[in-house]
Amino acid sequence: MGSRRRFFRICGRTVGNGCTAGNAAGERPHAIHGKVGIVSGMDIVNHRDTVPFTTADGSTIRELLAHRNSAIRQQSLAEARLKPGCATVPHHHAVTEEIYYILTGTAAMTLGSETRDVGPGDAIAIPPGIRHTIRNTGSAELVFLCTCAPGYEHTDTFLEPPTDA
Repeated sequence: MGSRRRFFRICGRTVGNGCTAGNAAGERPHAIHGKVGIVSGMDIVNHRDTVPFTTADGSTIRELLAHRNSAIRQQSLAEARLKPGCATVPHHHAVTEEIYYILTGTAAMTLGSETRDVGPGDAIAIPPGIRHTIRNTGSAELVFLCTCAPGYEHTDTFLEPPTDA
């Protein structure tokens, strides 16, 4: 919290409940990798402007925000989709931690040796190094958000053989 106050003193005038108003030009304070600066715009990426691609685990994703298309450097946000009956290849990430947030559909989420049913509104924490897979168990497409920190890279996805479950 001390660094937050310091950030406000350096970058902009403090108003009301600790929010900054920016400068007279309407620019907002911004810090990247510990460097303080002014950002004159903001990164907004609409789903329809992204190109879907298939990840190493077999899911189709649209990368919404990451270092490849925004000022974001330490994480990524993507929308993932799985057709009914499909599953991601079991895999783990050596460095990356993930959060899945289910928007629509139902699935069986396996994390390590535990499998649980998940659906809209469920958020799943996936620590680095833990084998995981998600399988669409419904009749409609499964749609979920996936955040990664650090941001997603194919090189940090290690595929594993399926188990006899």
